[in-house]
Amino acid sequence: MTAHLVRRAAEVLAPEVDEHGYRRRELVGETDGSVHTGFGVCELRPGGRVGAHVHSYEESFHLLDGTVILDLPEGSYLLEEGDYGLLPTGVPHAWRGAGDTGARWADMLAPVPRARYGYDTQPVPDLPVRDPVRIDVRDLRTRSFGHFEPAQMDPGKQSQDLLAVSASMRTALLVYSGITVKMMVDADLGAVASTMFMVQYAVDGVAGTHDHPFEETYLILEGVVEATFDDARYHLGPGDLAWAGAGCVHGFTNAGAGPVRWLETQAPQPPSRHSYRFTRDWDYLRGMR
Repeated sequence: MTAHLVRRAAEVLAPEVDEHGYRRRELVGETDGSVHTGFGVCELRPGGRVGAHVHSYEESFHLLDGTVILDLPEGSYLLEEGDYGLLPTGVPHAWRGAGDTGARWADMLAPVPRARYGYDTQPVPDLPVRDPVRIDVRDLRTRSFGHFEPAQMDPGKQSQDLLAVSASMRTALLVYSGITVKMMVDADLGAVASTMFMVQYAVDGVAGTHDHPFEETYLILEGVVEATFDDARYHLGPGDLAWAGAGCVHGFTNAGAGPVRWLETQAPQPPSRHSYRFTRDWDYLRGMR
């Protein structure tokens, strides 16, 4: 049986906030059997900070709520709920608390940080502290950022303004079988090891069982979904997380009275062909004997 895990939001113990006002709940990591995926939810209090550092992995993030300042060598940026972006391998960066309520963001780390190498993180000299500016996704200097609004998941309300809130050319919705997909972080934003995107299922949305040659993570944000992982069934709601290792057979059905929406990641990036193997296709071939 291929590895998978499910973590209920109410059962995940948060570590203590450190002396700088920061903490991270690890939801997927090396000890879970993951090779390509580190995933967690970070919290930073107002006035808190995470000092300048670099990683030997790629980091994508999505602001769940609040505001935070991200310092980079080329500038400082005020990030708000719905913003997302990419921090390539080896790029110095630091976080500063902003606003009155702090901030929470989900982070995707690819490949998985390794404890025996100090979690592949190294402090570096402080970055200049500048007045932060808001991101502008039409400015090529900040093309590694984007912004998501739930209205983007409604196929009937698309407009050029909505489509333009990401620098990626893949911002048009992919809609099929009651499922809507909105790409966020991908190769167009400079990612090489992972993707991050939003998925929404209509009331009748169903994805039949299938598997991939990569790992996937799902952080449920809205609604209720019935998920199958290697023949085990789960009902997942807001704040719950699931991870499917490469080869894990999984499928989803909207189990609520309204839409279900989640943040999804993949690592490594899917191949251009043969990234899905659907159970129904093999069942069909067996029936042709």
